[in-house]
Amino acid sequence: MIKRLIDKLMGRKRVLINENERAVWLYKGVAKGIIGPGEHMLPNWDGSLMVERQMLDRQLFVSAYTQAVLDRLEDDVATHLTQVRTSENEIAVIERDGMINTILKPDAKLILWTDAGPWTSQLIDIADEPRVSAKLLKRLIKAGQMQQVMLVEVDEGKTALVSIDGQLADTLAPGVYGYWTPGRKVTARQIDLARQSLDVAGQEILTRDRVTLRVNIAAEYRVVDPVKAVTEVRDFVDALYRGLQYAFRKTLGAMTLDQILEKKVSVDAEAAEKVRADMANIGIEVSDIALKDVILPGEMREILNQVVAAQKEAEANVIRRREETNATRSLLNTAKVMADNPVMLRLKELESLESIATKVDKLTVTNGTVGLMNDLVKLSDD
Repeated sequence: MIKRLIDKLMGRKRVLINENERAVWLYKGVAKGIIGPGEHMLPNWDGSLMVERQMLDRQLFVSAYTQAVLDRLEDDVATHLTQVRTSENEIAVIERDGMINTILKPDAKLILWTDAGPWTSQLIDIADEPRVSAKLLKRLIKAGQMQQVMLVEVDEGKTALVSIDGQLADTLAPGVYGYWTPGRKVTARQIDLARQSLDVAGQEILTRDRVTLRVNIAAEYRVVDPVKAVTEVRDFVDALYRGLQYAFRKTLGAMTLDQILEKKVSVDAEAAEKVRADMANIGIEVSDIALKDVILPGEMREILNQVVAAQKEAEANVIRRREETNATRSLLNTAKVMADNPVMLRLKELESLESIATKVDKLTVTNGTVGLMNDLVKLSDD
């Protein structure tokens, strides 16, 4: 009580600052200093003392009197505050006690309580180094400080094309990469380098003889030059699709239905040549191209079925006539042999008799064997 009275009479005030606090004090509205932990005797005539306390665990120095403190209290600022500034194309990686704490954007300023540190900072020129170094990227991911970074993950068998503000900047192999994003637009497009298939299904084509067909086409391709594939055309898959479509329409449209059905392989070869050449110009290698299906309208299918049935019937008749002719010729040859050779004729007669005998239960001979054979010969002669 006596101390307070003495302090009041002497125009001063005792201010206690804890270990976890720092304070800016002003007298008569003017910034006078920054004070640390302990008891401080500060002037307070007419109650003009004002103390602004701040907690160290907030780390940042944020005050309504920031500019006045920086302008008037150079020694206190050097003792108690750590300032980090970045220019137009700079990023600051701020570390606290060896661990990443904050990423400061370009054209920015950060004021930290020095005693909340220790603090270190690294300035990076993102104009010259748009890609984050692999070592720093791992630390940023671990610290959860990815707000200023775009992460690009490239899978095995793929590549990624990175553009910065619309201009191609990098071609990436499989792996994990990071790019600084402040003040710029970063985009990444992944391209699959593995062999892939493309189906062009249900394409309607009018043949030279005015028959409407539907065809299914299949092709296998792979990207050999991803930069060309992306820069030469808007969508290389769509370009291949349209190339197959156009080539087959042009080729099949100049042929009749019979030619298409008879020369399916040659049609593929003719169409494939142009497609492969066009796609090679945009970095695409096309391997197999096949005309998978030719689908006819219902009425045309019925007509073709009838034609095929008639053709098969005609072929069957030709085969049947050929066999009959061969059988007749064989009989004629046998007859000639028997006419020239009586012994052969007798053997044939005995074979016939044996065949007949096997098919009856009882055989009665009334004229003797000689008479029977003579009658057979007579019958044969007649």
